[in-house]
Amino acid sequence: MLKLENISFEVHTEDTHKGILKNINLEIDDGFVAITGPNGGGKSTLAKIIAGIYQPTSGKIYFDGVDITDMSITERANLGISFAFQQPVRFKGLTVKDLITLAAGKKITVSDACVYLSEVGLCARDYIDREVNASLSGGELKRIEIAMINARGTRLSVFDEPEAGIDLWSFNNLIQVFEKMHNKTQGSIIIISHQERILNIADKIVVVANGEIKQYGDKNDILPALLGKTATSCKALMDNA
Repeated sequence: MLKLENISFEVHTEDTHKGILKNINLEIDDGFVAITGPNGGGKSTLAKIIAGIYQPTSGKIYFDGVDITDMSITERANLGISFAFQQPVRFKGLTVKDLITLAAGKKITVSDACVYLSEVGLCARDYIDREVNASLSGGELKRIEIAMINARGTRLSVFDEPEAGIDLWSFNNLIQVFEKMHNKTQGSIIIISHQERILNIADKIVVVANGEIKQYGDKNDILPALLGKTATSCKALMDNA
């Protein structure tokens, strides 16, 4: 479905030249893939390159065999790629139903919109006519954003650290939503995350560090060693405190 060939991304300023991604080669088929790794390692940059927010400095990206390297985020969205930001955008003046209708790309009934909201654990009666403004919490916005992605029915959905900025109750609900998506998806889900509970529901895990892919494989092969390294690092910090 998704193939990245020798993807590099560099940032140039007057004083510096920094390589963020270095010759990334990656193939993702249908299923649930989690991308993890240390902060600053290039995870979010990789997600934004897949979505078309950033253009790679070099390399090629293919989606269902089509070269999308030079396509914009809108063109990629039309092909079936969705991207969810760490901080969902608020749309003053638009209601939740308005957003779901826009995402679906067609006229939908209140009943249809309610189905999408119910799938992400929101009571439609309480949200369908709510304005998408500061009155909604971060967790509510993220679930509404997922409802929009479900309404679009995209082949590839990319989420950049969906757990960022939400409380534990919202996070627990978010995990349930992703579990439901995982069980019913007919395409691919890519989630950038540090959270063990999200990594644990993935089919495959990609570990990105220093702009390179360090590991990629089945969750059962990678997660135990990954958690072991985390525990060892934490113990070392405690011993040196």
